[in-house]
Amino acid sequence: MSHPTPAGPNPDKRALVIGAGLSGLIAARELGRAGRRVLVIDKGRSVGGRLATRRIDGAVLDHGAQFFTTRSDELTSEIEPWLADGLVQEWCRGFGPTPDGYPRYCVRGGMNQLAKRIAADFEGLVVDGEPLVTIATGQRVDSITAEDDSFTLTYEDAAQAPTQGSSVVVTAPVPQALDLFDRGGLVIDAQINEGIRNLRYHAVVGLLAVVGSTPDLGPAGARQTPDDPDFTFVANNESKGISPVPAVTFHAAHALSSKLFEKEDDEIAEILVPKAQAVLGSTPITSYQVKKWRYAGPTEPWPDRTAVITEQPGLVVMAGDAFGGAKVEGAYLSGRAAAARLLAWTD
Repeated sequence: MSHPTPAGPNPDKRALVIGAGLSGLIAARELGRAGRRVLVIDKGRSVGGRLATRRIDGAVLDHGAQFFTTRSDELTSEIEPWLADGLVQEWCRGFGPTPDGYPRYCVRGGMNQLAKRIAADFEGLVVDGEPLVTIATGQRVDSITAEDDSFTLTYEDAAQAPTQGSSVVVTAPVPQALDLFDRGGLVIDAQINEGIRNLRYHAVVGLLAVVGSTPDLGPAGARQTPDDPDFTFVANNESKGISPVPAVTFHAAHALSSKLFEKEDDEIAEILVPKAQAVLGSTPITSYQVKKWRYAGPTEPWPDRTAVITEQPGLVVMAGDAFGGAKVEGAYLSGRAAAARLLAWTD
């Protein structure tokens, strides 16, 4: 796929980023640092996506991403200031009886604080007294349409005025993104259309449990058991250092999550709470909530960090943890790659 010669940043051309999870925030930040104007749009009440933290009865629980690792030079360099000011801290070096020597990092106050920190960095991106990057939450995009020289976003709230931009980065899960393209009549590049439509995700059902005492979950206060039929990950958020009281996040196995996903929360709890109590032994569950992630992660990631959906009249680029590698680091690198694709393009 050929590209015109880059013409340098044009702050009068606005990029639109759909999704304020890690990929979307990193893409917006990199575009803003390069002098581009960016609008980030998210359906949620706040930024973060699966960098998600919940408070229950005085407890703090991560219920999406639980930790992250660093294998790339980019993310390793990124976290240095986060470590220095205490935002990020090393949790452990493995969840088995013998540490593997590789750091797992968590975030003080919960993973959502990392998203808020990145969003706060936007405040320093200003030209002529105006912010380069702005965020609009609580807004559900309904469609993306290609016009003569721009793209138009419409919203589920029909009273909301459409939004125009010269390029679009879409970090929503692929099935949701395809709905936006199809409703707007956006023609997807033929080279990737079939493959992108066949990309699949696994669902995860979580149980968030406040408990009466610190449970025995091993040296790290967590268990990672991919082959367990009930829970593939169990973590005491107190042991991570983010909760003032014992509170355990249970992630149900993929097969069990798929079986339970369409049930009501109380039905799910009837099944998961006894299983969780069996893991905890004599440690009592005092309160709990159910959390569902329909698109928790790709069953097999897209081979590249991004996918260019169209080049007419500008770029529409897909990014996220489904592209080039899952988990937190994959989302981070995909966001950077999406920004790089836009910056190498002439609006």
